[in-house]
Amino acid sequence: MAVGLLLRSWLPLLFLSAGAEWLPAGEGPVRPWPENPRFWEFRGEPVMLLGASKDDSLFQIPDLVEHLEVMQAVGANYIRNTMSDRPDHDFEVYPYRKLESGKYDLNEWNDVYWERFARLLEETDRRDIVVQIEVWDRFDHSRDNWESHPYNPKNNVNYSYEEAGFEEHYPDHPGANRQPFFFTTPGQRNNRLLLGFQERFVDRLLEESLRYEHVLYCMDNETSGEEAWGAYWADFIRGKAAAQGKVVFVTEMWDDWELTASRHRRTLDHPERYPFADVSQNNQMKGQKHWDNFQWARAYIAEHPRPLNTVKTYGADGGRHGNTQDGVERWWRHVLGGAASARFHRPDSGLGLSELSEISVRTAREIEKTVKYWKLEPGMDLLSDREENEAYLAAAPGRASVVFFTRGGEVVVNVNEEGSWTVRWFGVVEGGPRKEEALRGGPKLRLQAPAENPWVALITPAANSGS
Repeated sequence: MAVGLLLRSWLPLLFLSAGAEWLPAGEGPVRPWPENPRFWEFRGEPVMLLGASKDDSLFQIPDLVEHLEVMQAVGANYIRNTMSDRPDHDFEVYPYRKLESGKYDLNEWNDVYWERFARLLEETDRRDIVVQIEVWDRFDHSRDNWESHPYNPKNNVNYSYEEAGFEEHYPDHPGANRQPFFFTTPGQRNNRLLLGFQERFVDRLLEESLRYEHVLYCMDNETSGEEAWGAYWADFIRGKAAAQGKVVFVTEMWDDWELTASRHRRTLDHPERYPFADVSQNNQMKGQKHWDNFQWARAYIAEHPRPLNTVKTYGADGGRHGNTQDGVERWWRHVLGGAASARFHRPDSGLGLSELSEISVRTAREIEKTVKYWKLEPGMDLLSDREENEAYLAAAPGRASVVFFTRGGEVVVNVNEEGSWTVRWFGVVEGGPRKEEALRGGPKLRLQAPAENPWVALITPAANSGS
């Protein structure tokens, strides 16, 4: 069965209802690309989503436009935007109006918060940058962040601890999932009081976001919550969009670092609810296991192929989730491994928008001029004389092979035929001039990286003019 027909088999009428079958070139919402639904289509064309940005709740930063302009200049077209309001910085504000008494009224909005959100959507739309929103963030409602939050009964005029079912303090890590905020839906504790305020918040969010076609929706940030919580909000958002004659694409992000864990199957097993999956927590893994786990996920959804996004690539010196080498490796393994998106996470847990991340994004875009990522397939069987985690390969037979060396090295690449070959080398740490060499032979070529750093090699037939 052709992949386009296969996609329609599990999302009936999806694209017809979005009016996308007849859209002229240059128009149309972000959606799985019908010809290869492992990747996204945007503005009527297939697209690889690559990102690097410096904050999670990007809409709150004061230098938003300048930041987006740098991203656009290096080829980044993808951001993460949590609706998080925890005061990590002095410029962040809550969505609710603060009264003269110092308490919040959850029935009144803080216009500054929503004006910032509207501005983000407008500025990213203007620059063709896809926004992946995270609606809820468990870290906002636990430990020190809970003490000042408007939903804490001591900080609002709307309910008491007894009425809301809250306790005064939630000192545990949010992964313990003890916060009643995340148990309000009818399939859980059916807390109609809190759910009413939550629904009102999401309605206000959608009032802005449904005006645009460049928005994806993730229910939570790395949650360990109950399945019913995310499912409720996924259906709520899709229902609100459908009422306006629109189709939106939603997912959930689970906290399990192991992609084969059963919790991830709550998303992977339900394409009818979650037409894409965010598997960012795979970026807690390192080396060969990082690659192998992602390939497991790709194979697991083979009957219902859809985009696998990685909106958070961890790894930066001084951070808690791996070093800079890990960050570069993880990003490139996902790019060549068939991910639909890859974004460097904000500092200090990731490289953010930095010199190193910019080199990788620019390099990936340079390679894309020769071979599109949706034409590549992971091809580790085409590598030999390889040590574990030494190199990774994706290939478009007859067009190009792309090899990522983690720390230099030498491997044999099967290019399937004899001939003359051009190898372009890209140093993704030091940047600078790109080395090019000519090779003749085949079907197996011996390939040695120029130095003991991360390198990317683009191998093409000598007469290749692009694809």
